[in-house]
Amino acid sequence: MTSRVRNLVKAPLRERVSAEEWDARVDLAACYRLAAHFRMTDLIYTHISARVPGPAHHFLINAFGQLWDEISASTLVKVTLEGDIVEDPTGYGFNRAGYVIHSAVHRARPDVACVMHTHTQAGIAVSAQEEGLLPLSQHAMRFWSGIAYHDYEGLALEVEEQARLVRDLGERKAMILRNHGLLVCGGSIPETFDLMYYLERACQTQIAAMAGGAKLRIPAAAVAEKTAAQFKALPYKPKRPEWKALLRMLDRTDASYKD
Repeated sequence: MTSRVRNLVKAPLRERVSAEEWDARVDLAACYRLAAHFRMTDLIYTHISARVPGPAHHFLINAFGQLWDEISASTLVKVTLEGDIVEDPTGYGFNRAGYVIHSAVHRARPDVACVMHTHTQAGIAVSAQEEGLLPLSQHAMRFWSGIAYHDYEGLALEVEEQARLVRDLGERKAMILRNHGLLVCGGSIPETFDLMYYLERACQTQIAAMAGGAKLRIPAAAVAEKTAAQFKALPYKPKRPEWKALLRMLDRTDASYKD
């Protein structure tokens, strides 16, 4: 009797996950591509994660070894809150520091669908300044009273830091990691990208204004508070017109993020 070896070929990832997970993968891959386009990368380091819809408490994060402009929906790694890999199409695994930071936020904040962490030049520069983010611009005033701060403890490799990180973040959506970079989180991937884009712009403006050497003009706290409230009440924001426009840009230039 001759035995036969049966070749088992996995179905494409898109056929093995829910429609909701695939949509999240596409949006997260788009977020990575957009962050690369706007120069918010640090080679293969730093991370953006998204909660996988459903009861399993999994999240998606970048494979450790891909540049952000080559990430696509099917290359993202699916991880449990405990750090176990559920799906890793590339076999690259994930960055330990990314797991420590992102799993902490996803575990502590069920309202958060996406977490974004960057090491940009402007973000690190502001994180190294004693006074942190100043209300020097309209972009910065959007975050008035909404910025948290977390002191630097070294590379984020130890799970013991997680408790202090989520304590410092509290219920806010934006945090400056002292001497390290920026972190934002939102109820959706588009909201998270929007927050990081404008926090990054606020940091760029602050560094540029201070580098000019002229005396800085800082608006009154009441004006900053009013501006922050106006941003929260913008009626068009929930419709995400800027996200739709950004996706159109990606589709025109390179739609492979959807693969």
